[in-house]
Amino acid sequence: MFKIVNKRSLNPTVTLMDIEAPLVAKKAEAGQFIILRTDEDGERIPLTVAGFDREKGTVRIIFQIVGATTEKLNHKSVGECLADFAGPLGRPTETDGLRKVCVVGGGVGCAIALPIAEKLHKEGCEVHTIVGFRNKDLVILEDEFKACSSKLTIMTDDGSYGTKGVVTAPLKEAIEAGENYDEVIAIGPLVMMKFVVATTKPAGVKTVVSMNPIMIDGTGMCGGCRLTVGGQTKFACVDGPDFDGFEVDFDEAMKRGAMYRDFERHSYEETCNLFKKEVQ
Repeated sequence: MFKIVNKRSLNPTVTLMDIEAPLVAKKAEAGQFIILRTDEDGERIPLTVAGFDREKGTVRIIFQIVGATTEKLNHKSVGECLADFAGPLGRPTETDGLRKVCVVGGGVGCAIALPIAEKLHKEGCEVHTIVGFRNKDLVILEDEFKACSSKLTIMTDDGSYGTKGVVTAPLKEAIEAGENYDEVIAIGPLVMMKFVVATTKPAGVKTVVSMNPIMIDGTGMCGGCRLTVGGQTKFACVDGPDFDGFEVDFDEAMKRGAMYRDFERHSYEETCNLFKKEVQ
């Protein structure tokens, strides 16, 4: 069993937890993920490693409450345990030799972007960070990004905080102004990453994207997380989750990602109703 040792709300729909998992913490690296189950009868869901403390033996996860399992997970309290917490899985983000990088995060994807930005900063890389949210109330991890970024730009769709607009606007301005990035790392909604690639490709700036498709076992056996990359089939759980953004078929990935949306919504509503009955 894996004990929850810390929990806090980052915004109304995003929660941070630190989980006691010393063997995972010993090997975890930025860019990898874990698969957890809240209880013995629960489904398996992948969550990216948002941080780790090797001395304390804890792994940090940050999740958005969007489905039945994340709803159940959010009802867990400090001191309670998870049934499974398997990992680390996937390939770590490659940072060797990078000297100037722009990290672009969107929404809860910023939770994945943060440990990568922190790792780059520790390695002496100049980190420019651009993060985007729908509005001020959904902004997360601002202080943490400030601590590891030479330059931080916050964008909101409605202009209620930072600068109004999308993340590609300041990215395009930076590239056109002559910022010579070794690499752009984009993490967020598929449509955001698609347009980040559309912004960087004309300038030939290498762009890495972190893919999070439907995933079951995390070992490449089920095939649920397959993607088309460079005209070939890849599996996000073992070949990724990082891929060359220029080669990802985003349209196919978005279509596959929407296949189970109605089912997921129904399952989420059932779970919410169950918790409401328990409270009553």
